[in-house]
Amino acid sequence: MNRFLTALLCLCILSLSSTVQGQTARTVEGMLFDTESRPISGASVRLISDKDTLTTSSSNIGSYTFDNVTATKFIIRVSSLGFEASEKEVDFPASQKEIRVPSFSLKVNAAQIEEVVIEGVLTVQVKSDTVEYSTKDLKLREGAVAEDAIKRLQGLDVDKDGNVTAQGESVTRVRINGKDFFGGDVKTATKNLPANIIEKIQVVDDYGDMANVTGNKSGDSEKVLNIQIDPKYNKGYMTTLRVAYGNEDRYQTTAMWMGMSNASQVSVLGNLNNINAPLFDFNTMGGGARNRQGGGGRSGGGMFGSQNGLTNVGSIGVNIRHDFSEKLKVYGNYSFGRDDNNTLSNRINQYTLEDGTQLENSNSDGNNISASHRVEANLEWNITDNDYIKLTPQFGFNDANGETISSATNFFDDVLNNSENQQVFSTTDVPRYSISGLYNRKLGDKGRNFFVNFNYDNSATNNDYDRVLDRLIADPANVNTPLAEIYQQTLQELRNKSWNAGTTFSYTEPLSDFSHIEVTYDFNKNAYDNKNNQDAFDENGLPLASEDLNFHYAQDYSFTTHRFGANYAFENDKVKYSLGAAVQPSLLDGLASSDNANTNIRRRNLNYMPIARFEYKFSRQKNISINYSGRSTEPNINQILPYEVSINETNSTFGNPNLDPEFRHQLSLRFRSGDFQKGNTFFANLNGSLVNDRIISFSKRYNDPSLGLVQESRFLNAEDPVYNASGFYHFGKSIKEKTYNLMFMGGVNYNKNLSFTSSDPNAQVGEKNIINNWVFFQGAMFRYTPSENLEINPGVRYNYNFSKNSLNSNNNNVSTWTPTLIASINITKNTIFGLDLSKNFNQGFTSLTSANPFIVNTYIEQRLLKGQRGTIRLQAFDLLNEQTNISRTVQDNYFSDSQTNRLGRYFLLSFTFKLQKFSGIAPVEESRFPGGMRPPRM
Repeated sequence: MNRFLTALLCLCILSLSSTVQGQTARTVEGMLFDTESRPISGASVRLISDKDTLTTSSSNIGSYTFDNVTATKFIIRVSSLGFEASEKEVDFPASQKEIRVPSFSLKVNAAQIEEVVIEGVLTVQVKSDTVEYSTKDLKLREGAVAEDAIKRLQGLDVDKDGNVTAQGESVTRVRINGKDFFGGDVKTATKNLPANIIEKIQVVDDYGDMANVTGNKSGDSEKVLNIQIDPKYNKGYMTTLRVAYGNEDRYQTTAMWMGMSNASQVSVLGNLNNINAPLFDFNTMGGGARNRQGGGGRSGGGMFGSQNGLTNVGSIGVNIRHDFSEKLKVYGNYSFGRDDNNTLSNRINQYTLEDGTQLENSNSDGNNISASHRVEANLEWNITDNDYIKLTPQFGFNDANGETISSATNFFDDVLNNSENQQVFSTTDVPRYSISGLYNRKLGDKGRNFFVNFNYDNSATNNDYDRVLDRLIADPANVNTPLAEIYQQTLQELRNKSWNAGTTFSYTEPLSDFSHIEVTYDFNKNAYDNKNNQDAFDENGLPLASEDLNFHYAQDYSFTTHRFGANYAFENDKVKYSLGAAVQPSLLDGLASSDNANTNIRRRNLNYMPIARFEYKFSRQKNISINYSGRSTEPNINQILPYEVSINETNSTFGNPNLDPEFRHQLSLRFRSGDFQKGNTFFANLNGSLVNDRIISFSKRYNDPSLGLVQESRFLNAEDPVYNASGFYHFGKSIKEKTYNLMFMGGVNYNKNLSFTSSDPNAQVGEKNIINNWVFFQGAMFRYTPSENLEINPGVRYNYNFSKNSLNSNNNNVSTWTPTLIASINITKNTIFGLDLSKNFNQGFTSLTSANPFIVNTYIEQRLLKGQRGTIRLQAFDLLNEQTNISRTVQDNYFSDSQTNRLGRYFLLSFTFKLQKFSGIAPVEESRFPGGMRPPRM
């Protein structure tokens, strides 16, 4: 009887539950049109209620549908790029199971440039500081990642190391749906995010959160890549697992899992390999709320591994985002990485002096083991429609242990001067933490606005060095000098602490529908507390009585700036500009002490600067922008010390406590044009800077009879302004729906390097040397992609680096031609062959190397399992084993050619498994349009 009653009760409960479900599971439908009654596809549609938030996108005929709606009262909010956002309040009658929302009629947003249509497919949009590309029509293979899509976009380039450039400038940050992904780490996103879930890729000239919130842009911008996920992938997960093994015990294991829902996103990445493929860039921290600059690309990482040296890599990280509501959103990440790197390097430095040329040949063998932690969080809260808050705490910790063995020989006018061997052991740890935030208050609907942000950053670097030095003077009489006479051991301890704090206040007062006045105040302070202690010992561990090698220094100083500014801004459909001025007083203040003396440092400066920004829109596909900015930079620690610091007896640095801060004026011009209907794009930019009070070096290099070649470094402010300029252009032409793509890109950089030098140990002022350095580069690429099954990319790049010295005729130039060919073809439906060829023709480098390497990378892969979820790949790197890494650096009174080892020839067999499962609300698809409608607006 009890069992019967229990069963009857359960049956009643199930029946009641079914009835309730039938009453509450309802359907909401609607349509979207523009003002000319054309359907709008791809728009974001949200259903917002006190119970939950649902998201979908409109179909090709402009329709949208929500199933399983439980609320009886909700808001439908619609947004689409190029249109003004709109929303409707809806009451759902309790007796109805379906409701059709009255159609939306969206107005075109005059502030945005309308989309460009190429044979019915939305491809490119240009809006002020943003160029947006649709990825829906790209011919990509199954399993492609974001990097593969980026390579197909006009004006964007990805080099062999995975570094991304856009319109000639480095991309410094990547965002997913407008939020930093793993702190903005570029390669973490581009190399791991599947391409098939991407709807749009935007290239943004980002001026920081203040500009994003208020629209008022100032200072220098950075190139940011924003990847928009297709709304239909807003619920589900994807995973990628890869294991690989090759000759010489090469291995790789990677894993990625990304889960998404309407309000949340979680990504987990792991990586373990010895093929030089790092996962994270720990030099990159998130932008925070005060436009702190992040890291761009880094060396290392591509598919075949091109990082300097040989590295064992281990890393893991998690990125989380959750929208509690439309008003409250949080996101952040944690990353950990450990690298064990061995690097061999050779270097030739050539110094230009008034009475000759000095040459230094050196080589080193180093091992460095480092571990890094990074934690970041962001909170964004729209308290009301007029109040917005963002908070960003960050934490990081790095530690490293290194050992380097090096040797060097020095020549003066081809005559041997001295040689030395050195061994260095080092340990380093760097904890850091920071918090930044902003608050924005809209004071009405007409543009009146109050904005404030702040930041506080704190870090401490602790270094310990143990150096052992053996030096021989080039004199036949001392070849057999006892070790006790040339042995030096120094123990150095560095403790550097620093913090930065700042805040910005901005008030905007509207004057008309098109103009306003902005008043700003910016405060910034950098403070430093540094200690540098060194003690020297002989072969038996007894102290050496050398004042140059034994020292105990302390520096405690700060650099403070106040900036007051005001500007007038105007904006309409064609023209946008702002004009104003700012004044910036600065103070360099502190105390430096040694064993024998104390020195006060106190320097005041006052800078005036214009505020200027101009944009003109010739048409919806052509615009030009000009921007000026200015900033002060304080001297670094070594530059202001009032005493000598000597790592060893032949290498000393003398600071100058009377240095003034540098002030840099920066002017940039950007021009964009194209006929996107015909597949033409053109981007160009010009940049110039002029630096007042540039901090330059005064170097002495002379021969001491008992020590050999001695180098002393000093610093002073340049009396004349120092300037540089650069320009870049890119032209692209697409034919037959991007089947044929032709791209030309190139530019020129000019740098004026100024220094003083002398070979007289008693000189007070050396001889001025001006190095005019020119770098020209040009590239041409052709891409043939008739389908996703075939791609052929031949190309050629040329670089020319020329330097001219004013001090003597010691001029030099180097050049490199690099023809390339990248191709892949489907041998069968599931079998793919790929090839990557490049040949370098180097001229003008020193005797460091005469190699002109021919690099051959190739692979063959087989897709298998249902839906091509599995891939077996056999890949070969550098088949001819000719990999080299040579580069030239030009600075002050010298140039340097360097060469480091890289991963040589190896083979790798890998298996990759990918799985995706999404259950987001799919747009309604119909094969015909409702009667009387025009074709959809795409």
